[in-house]
Amino acid sequence: MKKEGIVYGIRSVMEAIEADQSINKVFLQKGLKGELFSELETLIRKKNISASYVPWEKLNRITQNNHQGAIAQIAPVDFHDFNTLIEQILEGKESPLILLLDQLTDVRNFGAIIRTAECVGVDAIVVPKSGSAPITSDTVKTSAGAAFTVPIAKADHLKDAIYYLQASGFKLVAATEKTDHSIYDVDFTGATAIIMGAEDKGISDSILKLADHKAKLPLMGQIESLNVSVACGVFLYEALRQRLA
Repeated sequence: MKKEGIVYGIRSVMEAIEADQSINKVFLQKGLKGELFSELETLIRKKNISASYVPWEKLNRITQNNHQGAIAQIAPVDFHDFNTLIEQILEGKESPLILLLDQLTDVRNFGAIIRTAECVGVDAIVVPKSGSAPITSDTVKTSAGAAFTVPIAKADHLKDAIYYLQASGFKLVAATEKTDHSIYDVDFTGATAIIMGAEDKGISDSILKLADHKAKLPLMGQIESLNVSVACGVFLYEALRQRLA
């Protein structure tokens, strides 16, 4: 177990990236120039790490130390290599269940999903390296510690992860309202990967069109959608119900 923390200073942040530390995000000073700073920007792009350009004042609020215009947030858990993790899962299990999260942004929703995934026996959670909710101390707390139990992998691009899973024999099921098919019409047995989308806009169109199956939850009230963590729980427990039948 690692403690959530920060690394500050341009060279220190570069060293953390090159050492494959589990970095949630890098904050860079807006408008900063210089050869070493440019090297850091190039490294961030090469490793596809999420980064934001912010005013000097925000960096000062994160740390009072000499940050030199660069701060990296270190995740409290280690992330797995996507390809290696999927290979290991397939070697050890005939019908694994994988969860893909497309642009989920709320850390507490993320934690709640991790907790449910652990209870259901999900074999891995996959998120994109950029544009996804970080794993913070709040995520870990909301997950009730499950963040240290469920393997979580970051993929460079979710599209590539989907192609890899499909080539490995997984069927991809997208949770979306943009379909006439109910969750109860889908077969969740066999190797399956469930895709859940962002809180506000759901699964992106580019990801949605790659899914093998699309399914929605029946809604009988006036509210048009469920919280993503609740919806994810329903999908996961329907998959478990079918597997236990």
